[in-house]
Amino acid sequence: MTSTTDLPTGDPVPSSAPPAPAAKPRPFPLRELLAATPSNVDAFLAHLQRCMATPTGIDTVLLFVCYSSRLTSAVLTSLVQPALQRSAARLIALAASLPPSATLLFSAKDLPSNGVALVLELAKRLKALSSLTSEARTFLRLWGLLGMYFWARRLILKWRQPKQEDSSSDKFETTIAWSQLTACIIFQALENGYYLASKGVLGWAPATQGKAARWSARFWGSFVGLELLRLAYESSKRGRRSRADKFAGGKTVAVVEREEREWADNWRKTVVRNLAWAPLTVHWSLEQGLVSEMAVGALASIPSVLQIRDLWRNTAA
Repeated sequence: MTSTTDLPTGDPVPSSAPPAPAAKPRPFPLRELLAATPSNVDAFLAHLQRCMATPTGIDTVLLFVCYSSRLTSAVLTSLVQPALQRSAARLIALAASLPPSATLLFSAKDLPSNGVALVLELAKRLKALSSLTSEARTFLRLWGLLGMYFWARRLILKWRQPKQEDSSSDKFETTIAWSQLTACIIFQALENGYYLASKGVLGWAPATQGKAARWSARFWGSFVGLELLRLAYESSKRGRRSRADKFAGGKTVAVVEREEREWADNWRKTVVRNLAWAPLTVHWSLEQGLVSEMAVGALASIPSVLQIRDLWRNTAA
């Protein structure tokens, strides 16, 4: 027979046992936290230094700072926008109700509150930080053409190697690689040109600078499209592998499963990053843009978060 204490109920069930004494709450370990703060800060700074020990790491950190601050700035601005609109509507209604010869005096209560002003000031500072880090990334990419030279050299050396049996797939991958390299070279050359011209190094007119900026974004967009095509082809090619290919070299089932998980995880993250960049390349390639400031920050924050997570994990002590 089922006892009453076994039945599901929302009410407390009386018990014959005396109630257990309430546990004495532990005080908040403030002293322990303060004592551990220096070592925690030291560990964080040491980890950050490892993240920024390479040019790629520096760019990843700047990317995260750039678009997290840009998104936060856009969110803060949108939060105080209704208060600003209400204040503006109230002032317009007040001005419209007065005769033309009246003098309009404003008091502090007619203007946005100090809190709204502080939020707007913070949003302004964060947007300035985003612009600064974006320019720093552009400056660091001035030497990007050097890396593309070595990218082209690797492709040439690979092309000179003996061809494999599956020459059709090799030819397709080579075509995509050369197309991506061409798009990146044009993108980087145009970006370098309009950036240097904006600083007075080159004599391009402002209209030429704007046109170069838009065309550089279009060639970046073509690279993103080719990368998505390459990823789709890579997934299809990997799915057609035979069991002998998977277990080549005497691999165990555990090793194969681990490799599959790692490949799938990296593949998904690469797809997500490029899908996030795709609409932004279209946005920056148009004179009037395509999406809002908040959408730019939100979309660009996706690859920035993915990359900073991988960088933080890979540089763990």
